[in-house]
Amino acid sequence: LSQGYMTNSDLEKAMKGLNSQCSNISRLYSIGESALGTPLWVLEISDMPGKVEAEPSFKFIGNLHGDEPVGRELLLLLAHWLCDNYMKDPLATLVVNGVHLHILPSLNPDGYSLRRRGNANNVDLNRDFPDQFLQTNDDMDSRQPETKAIMKWMEDIRFTASATLHGGALVANYPWDGTQDMKKHYFECPDDKTFRFLASVYSKSHYNMSLSKEFPEGITNGAFWYPLYGGMQDWNYIKYGCLELTLEISDNKWPHITEIPTLWEHNRLSMINLVASLVKNGVHGRIYSSDSRRYLPATVSLIGTNITIAAGKTLGDFHRLLAPGEKYEVIARCPGYRSKRACIAVGHGPVSLDFILEPAVDGGG
Repeated sequence: LSQGYMTNSDLEKAMKGLNSQCSNISRLYSIGESALGTPLWVLEISDMPGKVEAEPSFKFIGNLHGDEPVGRELLLLLAHWLCDNYMKDPLATLVVNGVHLHILPSLNPDGYSLRRRGNANNVDLNRDFPDQFLQTNDDMDSRQPETKAIMKWMEDIRFTASATLHGGALVANYPWDGTQDMKKHYFECPDDKTFRFLASVYSKSHYNMSLSKEFPEGITNGAFWYPLYGGMQDWNYIKYGCLELTLEISDNKWPHITEIPTLWEHNRLSMINLVASLVKNGVHGRIYSSDSRRYLPATVSLIGTNITIAAGKTLGDFHRLLAPGEKYEVIARCPGYRSKRACIAVGHGPVSLDFILEPAVDGGG
């Protein structure tokens, strides 16, 4: 099976080894089990792993499709690289100190063992999420254990952005993946400019993705390429305002193991720059009350969009990626407080913005 690729038990051993080697900047945990009971291991990398900080969180997911294993290997190499280069390389240090990075190398270990796309029940996990246009996908009881594990994970951690590593093409794909009329065409989401910016961070840092003849600049709107429904990418964004990319990182789904070092070199800077963009871009701040100065578990959205993100319950912090070179109107809301708006211009660099909300006299929002 593995042709030199790690088996599931090899992967578990490697993650445990990494965790003990870099115990000061890592934490190993499981988000659940696959259909056949294999733990879904995650390695969190941060200067304060497992602690609540006023910092953005990012997740990388590999091997969602069992027959696309390159992500498994590259995510382990990424974790190794951060571990080896923390406090030596400025980008590694920026990521570890400024972001909580969660790495799930294999969402579909059963499909990997069976060498097929779907999980042990032969369900394509990237068609198993709730969908804005496909109401039949709303039955929680019939959902796969791997899908449920991701949904619970998203409830527990406020991820600012996210990426899934796939194989079979070379392109950075962004929402929407599905269209209302079920036809193939460009279907832009409210954050189209920001998604194009994020996808370009990946493709332009890549060895040759941006030179693609098929996809201009190496990026594509999902629905323009081919529409799909029940995907993880669109669900992340609709439900939690988490900006997720689907990264197709090798034309060959299952390349010979000897190609992995080259694929790592081609993708390394892209992966790191994508995570670093959470620190280098966007708007970051805290929300607290004018009377008690207590942090508020408010929500933040952009005027003109229906995408909402939650501020942290403990520290009232929020993190929102935004395309540079644009102006935005941001609104903070919290039950029992008056909403507040702020206009910001985003250049090339992060913007700080705190909200102080006043209690509503009538108790309304």
